[in-house]
Amino acid sequence: MKHAAAATDCCASCMCSQKLDMASFGSWKKLTLAAVLFAAALVCPKILWIKLPLYLASYLLSGGEVLLKSARHIAAGKVFDENFLMTLATFGAFAIGEYPEAAAVMLFYQTGEMLQETAAGKSRRSIVKLMDLRPDFARVRRNGKEEKINPRNVQIGELTRVLPGERIALDGIITAGEGLIDTSALTGESRPEHAYVGKKVLAGSISVDGSLEIRVQKNYENSAVAKILELAENAAQKKSSAEKFITRFARIYTPAVVLIAAITAILPPLILPEGSFKIWFYRALIFLVISCPCALVLSVPLGFFGGIGGAAKNGILIKGGSYLERLAHIYTLALDKTGTLTQGVFEVLSILPAAGISRQELLTLAACAERRSNHPIAKAVLQAAPSVIPIATLPEETRELAGEGIEFKQGNRVILAGNIRLMERFKVGGISPGIDGATCVYIAENGIYKGRIELGDKPKPGALQAIKELKKLVRHLVMLSGDNPAAAEKTARELGISRVYGGLLPADKVAKLEELIKNAPAKAVTAFAGDGINDAPVLARTDLALAMGALGSDAAIEAADVVLMTDDLQKIIFAIRISRQTLRVVRQNILFALAVKAAVLLLGVMGLANMWAAVFADVGVSLLAVANSLRPLYFKEK
Repeated sequence: MKHAAAATDCCASCMCSQKLDMASFGSWKKLTLAAVLFAAALVCPKILWIKLPLYLASYLLSGGEVLLKSARHIAAGKVFDENFLMTLATFGAFAIGEYPEAAAVMLFYQTGEMLQETAAGKSRRSIVKLMDLRPDFARVRRNGKEEKINPRNVQIGELTRVLPGERIALDGIITAGEGLIDTSALTGESRPEHAYVGKKVLAGSISVDGSLEIRVQKNYENSAVAKILELAENAAQKKSSAEKFITRFARIYTPAVVLIAAITAILPPLILPEGSFKIWFYRALIFLVISCPCALVLSVPLGFFGGIGGAAKNGILIKGGSYLERLAHIYTLALDKTGTLTQGVFEVLSILPAAGISRQELLTLAACAERRSNHPIAKAVLQAAPSVIPIATLPEETRELAGEGIEFKQGNRVILAGNIRLMERFKVGGISPGIDGATCVYIAENGIYKGRIELGDKPKPGALQAIKELKKLVRHLVMLSGDNPAAAEKTARELGISRVYGGLLPADKVAKLEELIKNAPAKAVTAFAGDGINDAPVLARTDLALAMGALGSDAAIEAADVVLMTDDLQKIIFAIRISRQTLRVVRQNILFALAVKAAVLLLGVMGLANMWAAVFADVGVSLLAVANSLRPLYFKEK
């Protein structure tokens, strides 16, 4: 694919595009002149020494590039390709005196190739344009003056200014200003978001109506835009099995075609009583022209490219054709709970201190431990707790234990905030159990139990309907959660998920996923979708990893095969549907190309098809297949 080169540098891309356009313009001029010479040869008097030079000139102008490519490939040991087939067929036509057809076949073949390249080039450019979110500049205040500079040269911590209608250059936090920002190019979400002081914003978003001052948090190489472009650039390298098959098929197919053509030219005249060598040789030439594998070689990768581009347009980044293919064949889909099926916005239901401890004291201890964590549970506790600033003169240490909670140390104090497993790890006794279905944060100080905070989380709006639709698309739907089993089962019941496993540490999730993979049929795809906060290990282990709303999570993007820009469950449904639509288009192209070629080949061997039909069977089929390959690019969410 050519989109990778186009997505590396804006200026280089423009220069490259201009060069290609100029080269294309020159080729069309040559083809036009070749067509004029061919027409002149057709209408001029039937004198060989006049007609033949005109046909030869037309042939060389239109087919010179094909002849040179064929010679170079033969010299390099790559004999059998479409250039060789066309060279062999047209040389044969000249040898038997079919000068008009030799010149016409090359002229129309090259015209078709140019049309194909133009169509394919436009589709590639349109896909690249969809994913080209690159900001042109960043407004930075330096030395008392505002400068427009390359975003790559902006340092972390610098202040940038974005005017209405401009693209945000780098990821950061708004320090001044307010308005709406358009994130549709990143997330596929059409509704603008409200931007305000303290809100994190991503590069590639557009300020709709406000002037914003943003403090840069990530340099360009680590920004949202750079991650998206990197994913887009590398997508072509991960070939699907259909693409690999076509590559292998073409290597075997072309030599086989040459062999069959040779048999067609030689054997019938020797066997049949009235067999004419010229007639059967001409039929063999038709066979060669029809057999060019252009439609297959071009349309299959372009079909996957269109599917990847169509998904990107809707806020879904698929890292390659092989992953798009796996999306279409998901057998078991495992879903994380918090942030994936539920809103991930916990609210405190009750505060239950131990005997002799006040509510205020319990909340203060919880806030000390949780204040540096970004976990949704920690955020909910901090929202309910008072603002706490530990004694500044003493050093502090916070250790987050995945799937368990937090250990906070300062001076002689050790505060624990987490689930029952954390209490068991540090041998804290006297714990009273929480209510059924609630998420509990147990608090202990210096090994003494201080009480618990009970929280609740609600399913996402539309999650119930999304689960119903997913059940129609995949064979098995499973929930894997680190939350306590009672809370996980309560959410599963609400959403209609029958298989649920709660209380899982990250390592337990990996083990459970391996069990699901082992129990699935051979070659069945087991996928996992999570929000990426603690899911990197299980994302790395699964057959197909989907990171939801994880654009800001480096670990999740690294581990995931499919990155969903938002945490909307409908994105999973759309990803599966566009993958299946893409595979349908690819299969249509393969069957259509082979069927038409087989029909015209049969007609050619029977003497019912001439070179013109052969050109249509090659070029016409290729153009139709290319047009069909673009359909996934315009696939819409229902």
